[in-house]
Amino acid sequence: MPSTTYGRARALTERLETRLADSLESELTTTRRAVLGGLGLAGGSALAGVGRADRHDASAGHDEDDHRHGNFGAVGEYRDLDFDPHDYLRRFNTGNGESENVPQDVYEEDGRTVREFTLTAIDTSVAIAPGIEFSAWAYNGQVPGPTLRAVEGDLIRVHFENLGRHAHTIHPHLRNPNPAMDGVPTNGPGVLDTGESYTYEWIAQPAGCHFYHCHSLPLKEHIHRGLYGAIVVDPDPVRVAERPAEYCDFHSSQITEELRADLVSEAESRNHESAANDAVDEMVMVMNGFDTNFDGGNEVYAVNTRAFAYGVGETDGEGNWAAGETKHPIQIDRTRRQRVYLINAIEFDLVNSFHTHSQFFDYYDHGTTLRPTHETIDTIMQCQAQRGILELDYSTHDPGLYMFHAHQSEFAELGWMSFFEVV
Repeated sequence: MPSTTYGRARALTERLETRLADSLESELTTTRRAVLGGLGLAGGSALAGVGRADRHDASAGHDEDDHRHGNFGAVGEYRDLDFDPHDYLRRFNTGNGESENVPQDVYEEDGRTVREFTLTAIDTSVAIAPGIEFSAWAYNGQVPGPTLRAVEGDLIRVHFENLGRHAHTIHPHLRNPNPAMDGVPTNGPGVLDTGESYTYEWIAQPAGCHFYHCHSLPLKEHIHRGLYGAIVVDPDPVRVAERPAEYCDFHSSQITEELRADLVSEAESRNHESAANDAVDEMVMVMNGFDTNFDGGNEVYAVNTRAFAYGVGETDGEGNWAAGETKHPIQIDRTRRQRVYLINAIEFDLVNSFHTHSQFFDYYDHGTTLRPTHETIDTIMQCQAQRGILELDYSTHDPGLYMFHAHQSEFAELGWMSFFEVV
């Protein structure tokens, strides 16, 4: 049976959203008082990232209950539709024009596939809860930044332009033999000031789920403000067949033809250019948090930026939602294998976690192996910048809602709580 009913799930989501809005409103009031009372100490920047306290807007569809919880208009839908966490979930940029806001191309050069992207750093604001905006620094105006996807051995060419007010870089968590391409202040072009640009070139290696982020100082602020994203490197089945021992924990002398075939089959299922990949439902989840008053601790937690975005609002129980609705569970087809590329991009907290209700999963730490590093588990912990691949199978489950969330209770109650809707 599903872990909860639709009515209970919706009530829980609304209750937690209300609590989050109340806590942010209280924080906003306290911060305003502190700033007004001691501007010389706190500085004007103390208010820069605090959620906007919108007045009640009847056109947003809020009922009278909203007034009891302040004027954020937080319990309801998001008004800012520039970024949709549901769209982000399954949008991979491979050079074939998958995103309008990411100029990209794919072509051959000197016998190697080149996947070319343009990333631009800008200052912007992002919605982290209904009515709550965060002053962000972002790649291409979104947090997380666009997901880049390549095949092992490809050349990833990134034209980077900094249009923000601060100096930025792009540092890839890849095996990178050229220090000039590392995106740190001491190597290559160093940090790029406003208006400057640079072209990074990285070989897509190793296969796995990886991370990119700004490496300017102060590092924690440049990451926390939103300058990060995912790089997915698909394994090359031909290379796997030639070097199977590099993709598992077996010595080369232990590789049987059956094991080699299994590894190649797994590589094909992960490779977006292979037909076998079509049978897998793949998602990217970036666990993040937001320090809305800039005191060195997060007040809002999320997956893919928006608190409770994968909670339950209105639903017909069959995986259908109203057009424009931005809060709903993640629909999964129980006849398909489910794969999650999971990254922990959180700052200020040492670890984050992912926990599933009523189901266990296999986990591939960093995604660099084709055999799981943990099997049949329901909770995985990641330190900052750690990432991995989860694979789930709901084929024997009844249709309905199944909760998943961080298993730090505070994180779950402050935004990092979600549901799969198995159909």
